[in-house]
Amino acid sequence: MANLPGVFLLEPDLHQDDRGWLFEAYNAVTWADMGGPPVDFVQDNHSHSRMGVVRGIHYQLGSPQGKLVRVVIGSVWDVAVDLRSSSPTFGRWYGCVLSADNRRAIWVPPGFGHGFMVTSDVADVIYKTTTVRSPQHERGIRFDDPDLGVEWPALSLPPVLSSRDASLGSFREAEVFP
Repeated sequence: MANLPGVFLLEPDLHQDDRGWLFEAYNAVTWADMGGPPVDFVQDNHSHSRMGVVRGIHYQLGSPQGKLVRVVIGSVWDVAVDLRSSSPTFGRWYGCVLSADNRRAIWVPPGFGHGFMVTSDVADVIYKTTTVRSPQHERGIRFDDPDLGVEWPALSLPPVLSSRDASLGSFREAEVFP
């Protein structure tokens, strides 16, 4: 479990021999045994990005998504931010390295924002969501908002943002969850 209640860091058991390896990316029984909430995944997403790309911090208000995120190529610094105004951890964040090498996954529960920065030449990130994408509910907070204070990796190049992410507002101005 991560140091932010509700966020889980999953480290799979790797079964390896001279043929290669196998691990269970998701298993409902194992998920329940570790205390994961009941989930029904309805959409899978796959993004491909180059070094320095920052995606997020994104969330859906009115149609909140839980996300199970992992990396299949490369590595990222992945961040979950508690955006539930009634939570004792409101505004706190948790970050971790997800990579093809460590095979970790992170559970970002509904009510949290999510973002990542690519720290390898390229990265492919896949994630399962508990609700479908709903453009009218999409919201975001600028990744480098000083009130959140997320500690992003220092790269030798400036962060690469979409025009949407570059125009995101501050944490103080954000619509958040109750």
